[in-house]
Amino acid sequence: MLILVTLLLYFSLLLLISRLTAGRSDNDTFYRGGRRSPWYMVAFGMVGASISGVTFVSVPGMVMLSDMTYMQTCIGFFFGYLVVAFVLLPIYYRFRLTTIYGFLQQRLGGRSYRTGASFFLLSKMTGAAARFYMVCIILQEFVFSQWHVPFIVTVPLMVLLIWFYTRRGGIRTLVWTDTLQTASMFTALILIIVHVTHTLGMNVGEAIQAVAADEHSRIFVMDDWWSKQNFWKQFLSGVFITIVMTGLDQDMMQKNLTCRNLRDAQKDMCTYGIAFVPANLLFLSLGVLLTMLAARQGVVVTSPDALVPTFAASGALGLVVVALFTVGIVAASFSSADSAMTAMTTSYCVDLLQKPDDERLRHRVHVGVAVAFTLCILLFRMLHSDSVIDAIYVMCGYTYGPLLGLFAYAIFTKRGVDDRMVPYIAVISPLLCFALDTVVSHLVGYKFGYELLMLNGLLTFLGLWLFRRPAPYSLPDEGTA
Repeated sequence: MLILVTLLLYFSLLLLISRLTAGRSDNDTFYRGGRRSPWYMVAFGMVGASISGVTFVSVPGMVMLSDMTYMQTCIGFFFGYLVVAFVLLPIYYRFRLTTIYGFLQQRLGGRSYRTGASFFLLSKMTGAAARFYMVCIILQEFVFSQWHVPFIVTVPLMVLLIWFYTRRGGIRTLVWTDTLQTASMFTALILIIVHVTHTLGMNVGEAIQAVAADEHSRIFVMDDWWSKQNFWKQFLSGVFITIVMTGLDQDMMQKNLTCRNLRDAQKDMCTYGIAFVPANLLFLSLGVLLTMLAARQGVVVTSPDALVPTFAASGALGLVVVALFTVGIVAASFSSADSAMTAMTTSYCVDLLQKPDDERLRHRVHVGVAVAFTLCILLFRMLHSDSVIDAIYVMCGYTYGPLLGLFAYAIFTKRGVDDRMVPYIAVISPLLCFALDTVVSHLVGYKFGYELLMLNGLLTFLGLWLFRRPAPYSLPDEGTA
């Protein structure tokens, strides 16, 4: 009952913000927010949108299997954000794009444009569904199952809540709700860490020393080149994951494109990139503290994803932590899912249907996206992995790889391409990656990890180069932005 009441109060606050910010909304409001968003609010809100409910649950649990080596990937994230800020954002602002895939149309052609948008929709649908799946599972276990409400009802109910407060204001509303959600999430995280530290009988200084001295505090792996946790594999993967999952992702870029100008968008991206590293360090530190608590109390944790819920959602740390955990995971999950649904609606209307001014169509598409999102979450339940965040990054390698290859070719070469062949290249590249991964795993026992994304992007780039055409192209002057 406490979790349910907390959820209802939180949703009511989101709905109030939606009504205050939507105003007389139209398609420009929904897609671009009128291009008047304060950069500091976009930066703060994007932290919450990136972290999601999966981070709140899976990242602390990672320490059980791979210590704090995920920080190597997070360091790579920061350098990836610099690439996005100073390579990609200037191009997007120069073209004054509504969706970033419009660049592919002007650079390579119509089929390249639709291929890029289609792979974004596939990538975002699967990734966002996997993230939101986590909060649905936890609420199902600790709330709805007590009232014998089936999971097939829980999911549509949660998605309906998101659709309800995003249906009018779109991206303008999300800039403000993301700020609330990020603040709620970090407040909950810090207070949960304080409660865990108190339960362990430590003060803050002693907790920091205990985390640093724990066997799970290892961050860097420099000696084992075959390990998935090798520093250079994780670091480079972090750089490229950020480039594709932020810089080539309409969801994340749509918020940046609501800033007043390029300089504000770059300040937003750099600030956000700096904040992301300590944010993940806090989550991993919580994981180390919870493993200490589990060892002290003799608690058996069945899987990494069960580490946080075992203590926080079960009431083992008290009802205050139950309420904080609910606020934290719901804030993180809603912040990720609402922006994903808005971005998918934008891309489908603008990129695939090419009807950016039809407001009635946009409302219908938004409903359709909500339905498809619901079905995808239910499908993901059948494919549940022990570590959801790893499953997301594996899917990212297959679905975002063609986007990486397309944008790299469009930006770093001056050649055209046989536009008719682009959809085939974008499909064949992930299939070749899967085949290569299977063969290498069978022959030498090596399994590709996050580096699969780079390989996929390289194969797409080579395929485009194979069908290149002599079509010199130059970007418009920056003064036209």
